[in-house]
Amino acid sequence: MTLRLFNTLSRAVEPFAPLAPPRVTLYTCGPTVWNYAHIGNFRTFVFEDVLRRYLEYIGYEVLHVMNLTDVDDRTINAASAAGVPLAVHTRPFTQAFFEDSGYLRILPAHHYPAATAFVPQMVALVSRLLEKGVAYQGDDGSVYFAIDRFPAYGRLSRVEMRELKAGARVSSDEYAKEDARDFVLWKAARPEDEAVGAAWDAPFGRGRPGWHLECSAMSQHYLGDTIDIHAGGVDLIFPHHEDEIAQSEAATGEPFARFWLHGEFLLVEGTKMSKRYGNFLTARDLREDGWDAAAVRYLLGQTHYRKQLNFADDALKAAATGASRLAEFRGRLASLGGESSGEAWRALEERLVRDFGTAMDDDLDVARAIAAIMDFVRDGNRLLDAEAGLAEAGRGRVLSTFDRLTGVLQIVPSGMGTAGDLDTWAHDLARQRAAYRREKEWAKADEVRKLLLEKGFDVRDTKDGGYELRRVTRAPSAT
Repeated sequence: MTLRLFNTLSRAVEPFAPLAPPRVTLYTCGPTVWNYAHIGNFRTFVFEDVLRRYLEYIGYEVLHVMNLTDVDDRTINAASAAGVPLAVHTRPFTQAFFEDSGYLRILPAHHYPAATAFVPQMVALVSRLLEKGVAYQGDDGSVYFAIDRFPAYGRLSRVEMRELKAGARVSSDEYAKEDARDFVLWKAARPEDEAVGAAWDAPFGRGRPGWHLECSAMSQHYLGDTIDIHAGGVDLIFPHHEDEIAQSEAATGEPFARFWLHGEFLLVEGTKMSKRYGNFLTARDLREDGWDAAAVRYLLGQTHYRKQLNFADDALKAAATGASRLAEFRGRLASLGGESSGEAWRALEERLVRDFGTAMDDDLDVARAIAAIMDFVRDGNRLLDAEAGLAEAGRGRVLSTFDRLTGVLQIVPSGMGTAGDLDTWAHDLARQRAAYRREKEWAKADEVRKLLLEKGFDVRDTKDGGYELRRVTRAPSAT
């Protein structure tokens, strides 16, 4: 069966194939680092991680870019309230995001462009849109995109132009526009922007980029004019992703993204997570409460990514029990040898691979994939109860299959806070650092090394382009 994915653009499940196989270009909207990312954000990030892991499992080579929004109204307001420069305020939340991602076993993206590092590219994109006549400068000095000059506006969100004309606003920005529907590309600098270091010079006036602008500029820089998959949460469909399409396609004349994937909301006690409702839960809250990442991922996987999920303590406890069953079975299979030739085990293994693949090919149906794994565990335990332990060669094969499939979902616990969890996180980051060095992105490589040092790991480069990782009792100098 071919991988089929629900494309928000067509509102249909479509066969997936990349433009230039085996390469898949994947862009995902990352966190706004004004505060800690909550578990609702991480539901989306985990879904995107499963997407990438499964694409790699079936043989694709994924190039993954995730942006970091470190300049927008929320980051500026938070920095202003704290009385510190923008970069000082956002830095710890950026680091916290990486730590939380490591805890939840999310593979590092190949690139994490920060908005403040891509202002020149965004200025160039705005200039291009002005030249093409689809953008204009308002009386207040800000630059806006004129959506009536882009007839295809609304294809993704299915927003009707007449609805916008009736009063719905494309943007909540309080700036002078020719039309209330238009969205801001470049915001004229205000005193509060200048105070925190969030203003840049541009040919059309000093200011800062609009939120929607950054993803188009970063995606084009790393992935070209057209990407295979753009993913994010359903709350980004309108206006963020709709505006990305408009500004990108107006500038290039090419389709911006071929597949759009969106994850649904995570609810707490039936309500969308928000500080306003007092149900704001972060990944670090779960980690500090002692929950294994496998239990969290198991819970998230039990509801399809396109359906709302209600996060509750009882459900998390049940997920932890299910994840523990997987670990117990694996340990039992690894330790119980035997003389069985493995025909019964081979049949179970073939069924597992088939059912797992069928489920995941059906728009990443993780719940069915978990069910297939649990069926394998149930029947495998029956064989072990009947003393049908595998001979060594067969046992290694079955364990390898089990590990590959559960590895796509990352639902087998290794023990919260154990060396295994931390080592896996460290090696993921070390591999990402090696990739940064190959691309001569020295500053990013240095940041990863500092993060590893803070957690007690020293990474050294090898002559073949690889790395060596060792634990240190005292972090050596990062200079």
